[in-house]
This record gives sequence, structure tokens and C-alpha cells, in this order.
Amino acid sequence: MLTKEQEEWVNHLRERPIPIVPYDPRTPELFAAVEARIKRILGPEAVVVHCGASSFGISGQDEIDVSIECEASEFDSYVVCLEKEFGAVKSRYPDRARFEVKQDGKKIDLKLCDRRHPNYVAGKIFEDFLHKNPADLERYRILKEKNNGVSVKEYYRQKNEFINEILERAKQ
Repeated sequence: MLTKEQEEWVNHLRERPIPIVPYDPRTPELFAAVEARIKRILGPEAVVVHCGASSFGISGQDEIDVSIECEASEFDSYVVCLEKEFGAVKSRYPDRARFEVKQDGKKIDLKLCDRRHPNYVAGKIFEDFLHKNPADLERYRILKEKNNGVSVKEYYRQKNEFINEILERAKQ
């Protein structure tokens, strides 16, 4: 079951099919290159996190998800710095700003995230749970691969239902 906020977000998505592709073995080196670029811009203390399917080494949307954690008070100044290197923000919400970046031909989905926002915290709980529970990670991999070619709306509906299930279990 989706929350009201998730339902609204899913309903705004387009109906195009979503491709799921095998894990790219170049991922670690590509992530390291992007991380170095970010730290050159924001400083060595910047917290840059490899997340999403590629951080687990499983099939995904042919991109590498990268989060930059920040305090809410740093958010606007970080956006300005990142836009100089990566171009204009592609989407912006109160808790995150998303940039689309290419690194050696690979799409990098780069997000600046308020580290204390409940959505970001929930994402960390979800990923930590999957790191500790290989059977659930395998279920997640199968879910992703099974949904190759379905609409973006249907993909994110099923993915968010799975995430919500895991978050409920993580509370126990």
C-alpha cells in the first residue's frame, strides 16, 4: 500500500516503459570518479553516498545513484556550487535537488539530500535492511527484473510498495 504522498507522486509520472538492465561492472570506478569531482567542489568533508541498485550490485535503470548528504542550512549554497559543475537542477523538492550527470558515458542520478529529512532517513533504513537481509535483497532484485518494460508508474508503484513493506519490518 502506498501513502497518500507516494500515490500523488506516482500518479504524476509518465506512462513510458522503464528499462531494467544488468549491473554494470564499471560502477565502482565511475562512482569513485564522481565522488572525487564532488569532493573537489564541496570539500573533502562532503558526505557522498553510493546508493540504489548499483550499490547492491544488482540490475537497475542503467544509472548510478549518488546522494550528497547535507544539513538543511547548507542546502542552497551546495546547490549553487553543484550547478556550476553539473548544470541546472533537473528537479527540486524541499528535501532534495536532483542533477543528471554523465561520467564516461554513464548516467549518474545525483541527488543533494537533507540528511535529516524523513524521506532520506527512510531510504537509509531501507538500504541498511537490505544489506543485512540477503533474502530480501534477492526479492528486490527479482522485483526489479520482473518489471523490465512496465510503465514508469507501475514500476514505482510496485517498488514503493516493497519499500514500505521493508520499512514496516525494519521497525520490528
